[in-house]
Amino acid sequence: MGRDPHAGDIYVFRGRSGNLIKIIWHDGLGMSLYAKRLEKGRFLWPSPADGTVSISPAQLAYMLDGIDWRNPRHTFRPQRAG
Repeated sequence: MGRDPHAGDIYVFRGRSGNLIKIIWHDGLGMSLYAKRLEKGRFLWPSPADGTVSISPAQLAYMLDGIDWRNPRHTFRPQRAG
């Protein structure tokens, strides 16, 4: 991929069926592997232009929650707090 794996970047890979994501990250001490599987649906995956894709931390958070990160919508807004 042409990137330094020790630079703090995270690498996200999606399983073949689309319901599994694996994240590899180097935290300065060692490599960490995180995995998440959706019970229903599939993770929405960006189309890579040159084999790699850069997304914002907010877009990654949406993707990990199974939300369409390309067009997020608020589905619930409380009437009042407290």
